[in-house]
Amino acid sequence: MGEQKVSLASSGSQMQRFVKNLLQDVEALEYMLENDWFETDTMRIGAEQELCLVDKETYKPATIAMKALDHLKGHDWVETELARFNLELNLTPRVFKGACLSQMEKEIQTNLSIVSEALKKENAELILTGILPTLREMDLDMENLTPKKRYKALMEAIKNSFFEEDTNHQLHLSGIDELNYRHGNPLIEACNTSFQVHLQVKPDNFVKMYNITQALTGPTIAISANSPIVFGKRLWHESRIALFQQALDTRKPKSEYYQREWSPRVSFGSGWLEKSIMEIYKEDIARFRVLLSADVEEDSLGMIKDEKVPKLRALQVHNSTVYRWNRPCYGISDNGQPHLRIENRVLPSGPTVVDEIANAAFWLGAVEGLAEECDDIRKKMSWEDVMDNFAKAAKYGIDNKFTWFNDKKISASDLILKELLPLSRKGLENKGVHKKDIDKYLGIIEARAKEHTNGARWQLRAYSKLRNEVEKDEALSVLTASIIQNQGKSKPVHTWKMPKAFDLDHYSPSNLKVGEFMETDLFTVQKDDIIELVSELMDWRKLRYVPVEDAKGKLVGLITSRLLLRYFSSKDRNKERSDQSTINDIMVQKPLTISPSATILDAIKIMRENKIGCLPVVQDKELVGIITEMNFVRISSRLIERLENKK
Repeated sequence: MGEQKVSLASSGSQMQRFVKNLLQDVEALEYMLENDWFETDTMRIGAEQELCLVDKETYKPATIAMKALDHLKGHDWVETELARFNLELNLTPRVFKGACLSQMEKEIQTNLSIVSEALKKENAELILTGILPTLREMDLDMENLTPKKRYKALMEAIKNSFFEEDTNHQLHLSGIDELNYRHGNPLIEACNTSFQVHLQVKPDNFVKMYNITQALTGPTIAISANSPIVFGKRLWHESRIALFQQALDTRKPKSEYYQREWSPRVSFGSGWLEKSIMEIYKEDIARFRVLLSADVEEDSLGMIKDEKVPKLRALQVHNSTVYRWNRPCYGISDNGQPHLRIENRVLPSGPTVVDEIANAAFWLGAVEGLAEECDDIRKKMSWEDVMDNFAKAAKYGIDNKFTWFNDKKISASDLILKELLPLSRKGLENKGVHKKDIDKYLGIIEARAKEHTNGARWQLRAYSKLRNEVEKDEALSVLTASIIQNQGKSKPVHTWKMPKAFDLDHYSPSNLKVGEFMETDLFTVQKDDIIELVSELMDWRKLRYVPVEDAKGKLVGLITSRLLLRYFSSKDRNKERSDQSTINDIMVQKPLTISPSATILDAIKIMRENKIGCLPVVQDKELVGIITEMNFVRISSRLIERLENKK
C-alpha cells in the first residue's frame, strides 16, 4: 500500500483539502528537482518480497496472517498484505555494488526462515509463487480482507468507483484453458504476489533510465514468468498482468456510441517519457480521480521555504493507488536527502529465492548495460513495439517472439542469450558487483534461456502431467507441495524434476468444497429438445445424467439414463405414443441441487439419503456444475491406491 494512514474522505471538504495538499506536493517536488536537492552520489537497490501462507495439511490458503504477525512481534520488516493469506517482507536498501545481490539473497532466506518458524505454530507454511495454484474463488471473499483500515478504505474506494452499478463484473482470460469468472469485489487483486525490485536513479538520468526499463519489461517477463494457473485453469504464462488490471479496472464506459479511450488504473503507460518524472505524476493526477484521502499535517511548500525535505505524503498516497508496472517512487534516504527510484512490479514471487535474485540481477544489469550502450532508446524501437512485447510476454512468456531494435524479430531465448545477458553482465560489472555473484545469478538466467524453461513452463508441464493421472484438486495440491519442497532445497527452477502424484505423502479430500471437484465441462439440453436427440447425445458422450437448463443458464430439470430407458420401454409397448415427445415430458422437474460452497461430505449425505447418483450444482439459480457418483468413485480409488502405495 505504501502510505499506511489513509482513509475514505468523509466529506467533500476533506477531499478538497487533500487535493490541495496533493497539488502543493507536486509544486514542492518540481522545486526540489529544479534546485538539485536529490541524492546523486550513492545509488541503491531494494526489494519487497510478497508470499502466500498455506495450510500444511491441505496446501490451501491459510488465513492466519494476523496470528503470524503476533508471533513475529519485534520484526518490523514483515508486514500484512491485502488478504489474510499473504505477508510482505521489506528488505534493507543496499548500495548497488559489491556483494549486494548475495547479501539480499541471504537476508531473504534468513527472514523467510524466521517467518517459517512462526507459521509452524499455526500448522502453516509459506510459498513463493506469482499465483497460488490452490487458490479458490471462495478464498476471495471479503471476509479474508486483512482487518486494517487502509485496506478497507482501498476496497471501498474501488468498489464505489467500479462496482456500484452492477453486482458482478467479468474476468476473462484464455490460454490452454479458459477462465470466465464473475467477481463481486476487488479482493481478486490478492491472487497476485510479486518480488518488487527498486532501482535508485539520478533525477537528470530518470527519463533515459525509465524508458530503458519500459523497453526491457517484455524480455524480463519472458524469462521470469511464474503465474500460469488461476483456479485450476492454465492461462497466461504471467497471468498476474491481466488479473491485476481487470481486478482494479475502475473504468466506466459512459457512451454507447463512441469508442472513447479510458485508461486503466493498472497500466504499462501511454507512451515514452519525454522530459521529466513529473510527466508521470501529473498524468496520473489528471487521468485518475483521487481514491483515498489522508490527514496530511505537513506543509510541503512551507518546508521547502525552510529548506527542509518534505515527505510528500499526499503525492505518495495517490501514487499508491495508480498501479504502473514500472512505478516512479519518491523517498528520503537515511542521510536526509530525497531520492528517486524505479519500482519494477512485473517480477513474480518465486520460484525460489535464488531465482528471484537472478531475475533482479538480470533486470538491474540490463538497465545499466543498456544505459551505457544506448543514449536514447526511443531512437531504437517504437513505443508500439514495446507495448506489443509487454502484452505478448505476459501471454506466452519464454515461448514468445519479440520485435527488438531496428525492427528485428527475435525469439525470447535468443534475445536474452545473444544480446541482453552480455549487456546485463557489463552493467553489473560497471557497478562493481562481485564477479562471483554475476556468474552465479546470470548463470541461472542463461541456463533457463538455453533449456527454454522458467517457473511458468515448469508449472504448466507439471500440472498437465498430473491432470492426466489424478483429479484436479489433488493435482493442484501435489503441484503446490512440490513447489514448496523444491523451494526448501534452494535449487533454481530449471533443475526441478517433474512431480509424481505420490510425492504428496498425505492427501485428505474430506474437507473439499463441491466447487473444487464438480464437473464444469457440461453437456446440457433444453426442455423442448426431442427425446431422441438427448438419447443420442447421452450415448455419444457416455453420460448417465444431463441437466436441463433454460436459455439463461437456469436449471429447470434433470434427465437420467433410467428415465430414458423407462420412456423407450413404454414406447415399445404403446405404439401410438407420439414421436414428438420432448424432454419436458419426462424430466425430473425439481431435481435436488447443491451449492458449490457445500462440502464433499454434505454431497455424500444428500445423495445417500435420497438414493440418487447425481447432484446439479447451482449458485443463484444458475447451473455451474454437476457431481455424480463417478466423482466419488475416482476419489475413493485414489485413496485406496495411496493406502496400497504405503504398504
